[in-house]
Amino acid sequence: LVFNKTEESTDVMLELTKREKALREALKAGGGAVEVKQVSWRDLDVVKRLEHALVNGISQYVDKDVEEARQQAEKPLEIIEGPLMDGMNVVGDLFGAGKMFLPQVIKSARVMKKAVAYLLPFMDQEKREKMIAEGKDPNDFDESDDSNYAGKVLMATVKGDVHDIGKNIVAVVLGCNNYKVYDIGVMCSCEKILEKAKEYNVDVIGLSGLITPSLDEMVVVAKEMSKGGFKQPLLIGGATTSKMHSAVKVSPNYFTLEHPVIHVLDASRSVTVVSSLLGENKEGYVTDIMEEYDEMREDYYAGLEDRYFLTYEQAKQQKHVIDFDATPPAPTPSKLGVTLIDDVTLEDVVPYIDWNPFFQTWELRGRYPNRGYPKIFNDEAVGGEAKKLFDDAQKLLKEIIANKSMNLKGVVGLFPANRTDEGEDVLIYATEEDREAGKPLDRFCMLRQQAEKESDDPYLSQSDFVAPAGYKDHLGMFAVSCFGCDALVEKYESEHDDYNKIMSQALADRFVEAFAEYLHRVIRTDMWGYAKDESLKEEDLLKIKYVGIRPAPGYPSQPDHTEKSTMWNVIKAEELAGIALSESLSMMPAASVSALVFAHPESCYFAVGQVGKDQVESYAGRKEMELPLCERWLSPILNYERD
Repeated sequence: LVFNKTEESTDVMLELTKREKALREALKAGGGAVEVKQVSWRDLDVVKRLEHALVNGISQYVDKDVEEARQQAEKPLEIIEGPLMDGMNVVGDLFGAGKMFLPQVIKSARVMKKAVAYLLPFMDQEKREKMIAEGKDPNDFDESDDSNYAGKVLMATVKGDVHDIGKNIVAVVLGCNNYKVYDIGVMCSCEKILEKAKEYNVDVIGLSGLITPSLDEMVVVAKEMSKGGFKQPLLIGGATTSKMHSAVKVSPNYFTLEHPVIHVLDASRSVTVVSSLLGENKEGYVTDIMEEYDEMREDYYAGLEDRYFLTYEQAKQQKHVIDFDATPPAPTPSKLGVTLIDDVTLEDVVPYIDWNPFFQTWELRGRYPNRGYPKIFNDEAVGGEAKKLFDDAQKLLKEIIANKSMNLKGVVGLFPANRTDEGEDVLIYATEEDREAGKPLDRFCMLRQQAEKESDDPYLSQSDFVAPAGYKDHLGMFAVSCFGCDALVEKYESEHDDYNKIMSQALADRFVEAFAEYLHRVIRTDMWGYAKDESLKEEDLLKIKYVGIRPAPGYPSQPDHTEKSTMWNVIKAEELAGIALSESLSMMPAASVSALVFAHPESCYFAVGQVGKDQVESYAGRKEMELPLCERWLSPILNYERD
């Protein structure tokens, strides 16, 4: 759009298109110029205009229309309980029926919030005047009255975890369906969650988390809720969670017919879950889930009995063996040591953005053959909305770049390295002289696959990709962040704009992932320089066609978040770049990425999978960590029940 100056420009253009179409049809029918009466939703009465604005997410006229409606109503509350709730009910019905998509719902919520914000001062004044007329103290009314809601839900990101974009989306969707949501933020301790649940007297408690340590924290909260005699249903959600984990690990600690534990896959399911829990058919709904979870637990433990694991010693004997004489280690990096990266702009990384996770965040999924970006725009069901969302993202992206409201910063480390004599860890050295003198700077501990394979494939560990002593190999690492998102989120929250708030978080994630992609290329072609002649296009980078890998601590190839502590100590990520770690080793700010960098052409991504106690005991000893603590960090991948 040439005059794309407002968020409603697309809607205006569509309206003009309809008029043009009507004119052409009239001309065809009459053979001459025919005056076509221009009918616009702005010509409707104010109640219908408000409903139209809500259903279509148009916030441009909300203050004007709400004021007009207020002038016609006896009380401001009638506007909320009448046209505003009527409009939101339509939104809820359309969303539930799959005829409306998440971005549209968030836009509708923005209209609702702005309308309510406009009416609040008038409602407060009305309450004060009524209390004065009744001879009561006007300063004594309850500002937190929540009796008019369909139910009250407390939502929290658990201790040590800073990710909340999914939680924010669920909160908006529930709010659109007249549920009062108390969002108490991120890094919430168990004590705070339970304290606030009592204070607000909520009907449902929802926990969110992204990193794997959050899974264990959710179990802790469930246990404490049981000890404390809580009766609220417990909802579990977040990228790292699963129905299986909720059934096997969380449910046994709290689940009853009165207060079940339920995994919520995404925002679109949240309303159905909460309404079912607070409705008349709760018992039947919960009974079905209880039976499903009981069956899942039985299948899980039966699967463990049926699955075989090599001993740790056997797995080590069948490791991946690289002939470092035939395919020698990459050459010495041109820039050894630690390097601060603070001169990369947002414009630099935009070409490296992978837009597929962006659409997943907004729960827009095309069907084959239109699953990925940009084919999603061709999808019959979601294509139109995906294109609108993408256009909105481009607009905000350009604003962020122009205003410099976000910026990138990171740290890279490149060090001499060799795997240890036993072959399970990697030692790094500050200098080549230290390597020759046998004075390691630090140790990166690795985990090895143990689950039996039906093929002759080796049992992999990241240490396999680094040459033993006697070879001049190296190991890279980096931590990068996108700063400024929190300030933007606060700005949009103050403007009652959930749509751009969530859009900002989604873009920050895209920026930092693109920064990681960009920086990994710089490492390969310049800082390490082992792929100086690389000429891959950006889309080929996203398909991992380059040489080497960049696995992240805490993810499948090394599912132990504590290795981030080692990395932070080595590259001084917090001191140099301001990237911090929470007590659960979640990176702060939330839009952050860290990784190890392996250069050998035979290095590959893999999943460690479940591991046995013999490996965990060895791993804890090498890390000089108490076994129970090590088991807690590795809890999601243990093939046994820890004490």
